[in-house]
Amino acid sequence: MKAKELRNFSIEELRKKERELRRELFNLRFQLSKGELQNVKRIKAVKKDIARILTIITEKNLASQGAAQKK
Repeated sequence: MKAKELRNFSIEELRKKERELRRELFNLRFQLSKGELQNVKRIKAVKKDIARILTIITEKNLASQGAAQKK
């Protein structure tokens, strides 16, 4: 997913998406170890998506803390 699309999600939705991606990454690694994985590039893409989601969650948390401090 693109970062623009992810920024429209709430933090709860982002955390749910992160859990789904981590589960997918686990399954991909399992398939890789068994020699059943067809598309090895998918592992790298899932890792990047997880990192992207974590970055956006951090940005949202910092923005909400900054807004709370200004009040």
